[in-house]
Amino acid sequence: MTRPAPDTPIETRWEGRFVTVKQQGNWEYVSRSRGIHAAVILAIDEDAGGRHVILVEQYRVPLKRNCLELPAGLVGDDSAGEAADVAAARELEEETGYRAATWRTVGEFYSSPGMVSESFTLLVATGLTKVGDGGGVGGEDITVHRVPLDEIADFVAAKRAEGCGIDVRVAMLLAGGLLA
Repeated sequence: MTRPAPDTPIETRWEGRFVTVKQQGNWEYVSRSRGIHAAVILAIDEDAGGRHVILVEQYRVPLKRNCLELPAGLVGDDSAGEAADVAAARELEEETGYRAATWRTVGEFYSSPGMVSESFTLLVATGLTKVGDGGGVGGEDITVHRVPLDEIADFVAAKRAEGCGIDVRVAMLLAGGLLA
């Protein structure tokens, strides 16, 4: 597809509460409405048994099946100007039942830049304390998995074999770059 000239107008084709469909020249893409973006959490739990990562599994309507993911949530969906670290702390506790003592912001990333303008801030959470059951809010029905890092490849393969979708961000656990 040809890149549109920078001054080509951007047309909004459709806008909902969370998603906007846009067109610039012949290029169609989706963005988050109202400037919302996401916070994604790589939560690492360490104890005498070793290092574990906290993953979540939930049904995703576009996939028509469960998906294995890193905990995540929208930044600013309820309050404009919310910081990514504040949203990440809220989402980690809501989805997984854990709180983190230490947070490190890795940076901003794009998951599918040819189709979606949405970005997410990746944060690493350590010093975890279990404070609740997790599972999400409002019928999210999230299953929490605490997986030993040295077993992550087998765990992901087993979930895939069950028919579970695998979020692309889980691939970084297989590569291990952020875990050093």
